[in-house]
Amino acid sequence: MGGMQFQQLQYFVAVAETRHFTRAAELVHVAQPSLSQQIRALERELGADLFLRARGNISLTDAGEALLPLARRILADADTARQEVHELAQLRRGRLRLGATPSLCTGLLPDVLREFHERYPGIRLMIEESGSHDLVRELARGALDLALIVLPLPTPSPALTTVEVLREDLVVVSSPDAPAPGRGGRVRIADLEGERLVMFRHGYDLRELTVAACRAEGFEPEFAVEGGEMDAVLGFVRAGLGVAVVPHMVAERAGGLRVTPLARPGLHRAIALAHRSDVAPPRAARELQRMLLL
Repeated sequence: MGGMQFQQLQYFVAVAETRHFTRAAELVHVAQPSLSQQIRALERELGADLFLRARGNISLTDAGEALLPLARRILADADTARQEVHELAQLRRGRLRLGATPSLCTGLLPDVLREFHERYPGIRLMIEESGSHDLVRELARGALDLALIVLPLPTPSPALTTVEVLREDLVVVSSPDAPAPGRGGRVRIADLEGERLVMFRHGYDLRELTVAACRAEGFEPEFAVEGGEMDAVLGFVRAGLGVAVVPHMVAERAGGLRVTPLARPGLHRAIALAHRSDVAPPRAARELQRMLLL
């Protein structure tokens, strides 16, 4: 580029777009004589006039028309490079605010977050554990960068972008000391009629899914105890208070429980990553999303 300066290209594009030297100077926050001087220096460097200046009417010469798309591309490339460097710095030091439902905090996240932390030890992870409904609200108000939620969304939210991560089977867990629910090594939803269920608190995706499945079979589920979070529910089942419907991934990790699959068609849930559509997630959030989608 010889002696051509990046700043001169910025000034040239500003004049080309405003067709006015004074307005262009205001746009790039420089005194108008300085801007005019830099444009003249650029013209000397290129050996061609870039603007026709006739009675205050500014227009581009053929040389100016040829330079304009090239100058815009150089400025855009510089912005991209600046953004890339900024984002790499974000991966060395920064924070990631991640929301997830309690079952995902127990089942899916520990291994992924360990790998993420090993790769990006400078990122401080801030985890919010809550139901999908609350997480969607926190995303919408900008309190989270990313959230792992259960689909479908509790209320339609066009302001969020969701990407499905996995589909997960639900299973029935019971105490090994209690009689096995169901028959033939599988449980039908209808077999849960008369079983005492250990039930999650209101607002928990698993509660709504289980209750809806029982009602679809024509009965109202009976609760032995309700209102717990994931760890409490598993503990109450282990103690023999009743049975619970939980994600297979959680049941596998829990230990001390009998795990019985549901008879076909069974119950499933879709897990998705969500972020606000109107705000680009920080680089750390995009890296975590990439790792979860592998």
